[in-house]
Amino acid sequence: MGPFGTVVIVPMFPELRETFGASSAAVSWGFTIYMLPFAAALLVSGTLGERWGRRRTVRSTYILFFAASLACALAPNLTVFLVGRACQGVANAFITPLLVAGLAEIVEPAAFGRAVGVYSSFQAAGGGLAPVIGGLAADVNWRWAFVGVAILAAVLAAAPPPGEPRVDAAPPEFRPLLTKRMLIFGGGVFFAAAGPIGIAVLVGVAARDELGLSGGGAGLLLICGPLAAMITGPFWGRLLDHWGHRRSSLVATAAATTVGGLLALGTTPVLLAMISAVSGALIGFVVVVVQSMASTIVDGNRGGALSFVLAFRFLGHGIGPVVWIPVLVISAPWGLIGASALGIITFAAFWIVTQPTSTAAHSPSRRDASPAIPD
Repeated sequence: MGPFGTVVIVPMFPELRETFGASSAAVSWGFTIYMLPFAAALLVSGTLGERWGRRRTVRSTYILFFAASLACALAPNLTVFLVGRACQGVANAFITPLLVAGLAEIVEPAAFGRAVGVYSSFQAAGGGLAPVIGGLAADVNWRWAFVGVAILAAVLAAAPPPGEPRVDAAPPEFRPLLTKRMLIFGGGVFFAAAGPIGIAVLVGVAARDELGLSGGGAGLLLICGPLAAMITGPFWGRLLDHWGHRRSSLVATAAATTVGGLLALGTTPVLLAMISAVSGALIGFVVVVVQSMASTIVDGNRGGALSFVLAFRFLGHGIGPVVWIPVLVISAPWGLIGASALGIITFAAFWIVTQPTSTAAHSPSRRDASPAIPD
């Protein structure tokens, strides 16, 4: 649901410009205004959802997503459209953290990376279908894409995940989230999202404006990355279980950063699609590692820790297009290279965060040897 709602508008930027009589910069806020409230709500959504109960929380947010999607579909002007997108973002903040936190409770530690890999494959499927459906709708009437999102949200509201409110247990605390360890980790995730793992938005804009593809053509090109991530997700999960967080995070970040820069060489649709597929697979690796690290780093508040880290991720996703689309308009290659280069900062942050402590070094448990630095 979240990845679908996030990127469904990317192939329809020209049609949104025409409908609302707005510039590319103004229309790009349709992506950013989804991400910023999403990121802000993520700071607390996981913890609040643990208190309220996963079932009730997720059902309520699907209902909100349904209403917000209808508002976008019926929007008479850009302002109403942006308000609907903001409400979609707020709703989405209460979904992913609670689902992945639930996985951490029911899956054995030795198999958790694999489980997150499978989960990430379904996320990638949502992200992959979104630009295709959004692009096809753009060629007919972009509003139908949001009608489809609304129907999907209504169906999902009928089958929320299990998880009742914590009646007898003490509510999760926010304090363990506000540590140096968590802030460095979150900062690394922010720069990754503003750069190499959020680069698909720039690829979509370049496909339409630089290569002259139709909405449907851009959607088909954009599906290459999520499709590769969907196929490789379980493999990355198994590799994570074998390598551990430190090696996996550094290799994934370095590879995604390098291949992201190579997107500047995609001067034809076929070549850009091929590089996007490799980039998408490596982005999937980074996402699997980040979700696994975030959902196991604070035992007493798994959902809160994951939502806290995801807040940094989606803040980066929201800010990235605002920064890089103007650069892309001037020079598409430099926009892609510049965005990808932010992965260097992520690599440095993960290097610091995954330094083992003396306690972790002597622990027989892989989970205990997860990323840790003195707070």
